[in-house]
Amino acid sequence: MAAGMPPSDYAGAALTIDLGAVARNYRSLSDRLGGVSCAAVVKGDAYGLGVGEIAPVLAREGCERFFVATLDEAVELRGLLPDTFIAVLNGALAGSETMFTDHNLLPVLNDLGQIERWAAHSIARDNEPLEALVQLDTGMNRLGLPPEETRRLAAEPGRLDGLRLSLVMSHLACAEQPDNPMNQAQRTEFDELRALLPAAPASFANSSGVFLGADYHYDLGRPGVALYGVNPTPDKPNPMAEVVCLHSKIIQLRDVDSPQTVGYGASHRIAAHARIATVPVGYADGYLRSLGGRAFAAIGDVRVPVVGRVSMDLITLDVSALAPDETLPGTSVQLIGGVCPIDELAALGGTMAYEVLNRLGPRFQRRYISP
Repeated sequence: MAAGMPPSDYAGAALTIDLGAVARNYRSLSDRLGGVSCAAVVKGDAYGLGVGEIAPVLAREGCERFFVATLDEAVELRGLLPDTFIAVLNGALAGSETMFTDHNLLPVLNDLGQIERWAAHSIARDNEPLEALVQLDTGMNRLGLPPEETRRLAAEPGRLDGLRLSLVMSHLACAEQPDNPMNQAQRTEFDELRALLPAAPASFANSSGVFLGADYHYDLGRPGVALYGVNPTPDKPNPMAEVVCLHSKIIQLRDVDSPQTVGYGASHRIAAHARIATVPVGYADGYLRSLGGRAFAAIGDVRVPVVGRVSMDLITLDVSALAPDETLPGTSVQLIGGVCPIDELAALGGTMAYEVLNRLGPRFQRRYISP
């Protein structure tokens, strides 16, 4: 804590992160993979929840393979886990190859240029062949070798000289929709393309892909957001343990009568007498502006609506349904978790829980519950 800053107890809200729930979720996903190895995706600072706290917990649960998005994330993670497998999904930018080997990191190779540079780097080291993790694009048109590049690689196997192909992977576009025909189309494409390359272990299933069944598991699952309690099966009850809870408190109350309004733009108009509670959380904290007039919070087990616009530092709640002595200044308000599931709130805000997690801001007092 910086000098002169108030104690964390004075923070506007407390974000509780249950590391035991993360551990249970990893075990649950591993069990569902039925003997197939389970990696962990911890990119974006473990989806905003703190890789320094979460990665060691996953390692203690037996996770031996970690994926991040960028090289700087990988270097940070290497400082936490000196000996484990760490791969960078975005691959290796030209000139970064030495940084990878200096830190014992692996790029996911996403195009022929990356493969060529990684092979040249391997040969120049005059050492054991470096591992090659190759991603195939099976329909997302983002990262990965497009089919024509995969066929070219198959026709010119010398491009892999100096490398040991250790993993062939792809990524599902619609795994959270189990009946979407694109899942099967991608799996067929994946099988056809990887059959052109030297035999190697395969990886396909993300969080939702784990729940598509054994045909999608291959040799390595790569769950991410499900580890952090987000529902990987949106049309069914959430099989994951809740990881995140966000609590704040009432800092001021207003008894308001019609025809008065609440908040910026006078977007909420009082139809009858109402009691309005102000809570010190806003879009600067990652509480989505789009939740204004749509979302809810909870006092005890009672949901109360968010009324008016979400502002930078504040939201307003209509607490008229509760007795005055249940809504005094200092009363605890739950914003995420419990009867305010993160997936439901994200949907009300027109987004997904991934974004909500990653936006949770630095002004919160963070409390980690040990496994």
